[in-house]
Amino acid sequence: MDCWKQEESNTWTFPTLIICLCGFFSMLKPSEPFLTPYLTGPDKNLTTDEVTNQVFPVWTYSYLALLLPVFLITDYVRYKPVLLLQGISFIVTWLLLLFARGVVAMQMVEFFYGMVTAAEVAYYAYIYSVVSTDHYQRVTSYCRSITLVAATTGAVLGQLLVSLADASYFHLNAITLASVSLAFLCSFFLPMPQKSMFFHRRESSETLSRTDKTGATISCNTPPSCQEDKSSPSPDMGPAPEQQAGNAKPQHHVLRVLVQLSKDLRDCYSSRKLLHWSLWWALATAGFNQVLNYIQVLWDFRAPSHSSAVYNGAVEAIATFLSSVTSFIVQYVKINWDLFGELALGIFSTIDAVSLLLMHFTTNIWACYAGYLIFKACYMLLITIATFQIAVNLSMERYALVFGFNNFIALVIQTILTVVIVDSRGLGLDIVIQVSVINSLPIYFIKKQFT
Repeated sequence: MDCWKQEESNTWTFPTLIICLCGFFSMLKPSEPFLTPYLTGPDKNLTTDEVTNQVFPVWTYSYLALLLPVFLITDYVRYKPVLLLQGISFIVTWLLLLFARGVVAMQMVEFFYGMVTAAEVAYYAYIYSVVSTDHYQRVTSYCRSITLVAATTGAVLGQLLVSLADASYFHLNAITLASVSLAFLCSFFLPMPQKSMFFHRRESSETLSRTDKTGATISCNTPPSCQEDKSSPSPDMGPAPEQQAGNAKPQHHVLRVLVQLSKDLRDCYSSRKLLHWSLWWALATAGFNQVLNYIQVLWDFRAPSHSSAVYNGAVEAIATFLSSVTSFIVQYVKINWDLFGELALGIFSTIDAVSLLLMHFTTNIWACYAGYLIFKACYMLLITIATFQIAVNLSMERYALVFGFNNFIALVIQTILTVVIVDSRGLGLDIVIQVSVINSLPIYFIKKQFT
């Protein structure tokens, strides 16, 4: 029996290694910091207005349309098929980037990249379905760290190739295609999970153990309805919907799970604290994603790539490194976040607003780079605090559900911004005015925070 337990404990290493390899190669994209110069350069010969108002908005619309369906399908098919789909979408994206031309073709690029982004949930959820709860913290650290290392490596590699080897943006995209193709090949070796978070729960001693551990960390300030772990059956309520799956028709089981998820959402958002942090999460993430999506356009406006040296890769590498550092040091800051968390939100949201104002008014590319570094570092610091504040009193299942829904609301806000201020069928504002509009999000939150 002891040998069997030892073998079970060692089964986490192989899937963790493979999923980390997938994460590394999928994030090793030296061409990504140079997307706008590539599209507006001689390779694709698009105008800045076409890129800003017709091409980039498609990613937001695609992501919004696919997020919820992919979120549910990912769990229903148990992750691996969606990881394979993400790999195919990666390859199609970069094949189109390399060999297709025209606005419509680049809009297709954005559509498939929206599929890639929507499928990212499978990367982080997969590992929890194939390892025991004892290894959750370790494998989470591995999976997140490897993506940060890959993103930094890709940005540095791209900058070195452009600055020192005078490599073309086409060759950077060819390297990226090779990298994402390796990620796709690695995903074939992933073991197929036997369980998932919502539709294929495994009722076992492991689940009960997780429930006990979760219950031990719950704060008495959280509403009782949000403290319950629905994965554990209650003697008064009878078997949970997941336990009845063997006796129910598949469509009835799916409906029952969806109803349970909606009840879980309602119970969790009945906590005023969780609702408050979730509201900030949605507003901040919407603004951050909007800045991230269009920052290269602003850089190209301040220092046109056809007549100036481009340091996008170096800036992205430094930004990723600073974000990693700020996120890491939060765990060592001995502060009562329940007491001072909202004050921290107000202070760092103000800094974010100032950095956006700097990017709006400055005409110096280096000041614009500096504003972006400050903006991203502050966002990552605050999102780490918000993640802890939201997740501390939730079970793993509700943690995934709440964060998925928060991201959906953020994407809805971002889509509204895109339709109104970016899309050519809306106002179609230039990039500088867009930055000032996005600046209203942290200012709005600051006003609500202190009034």
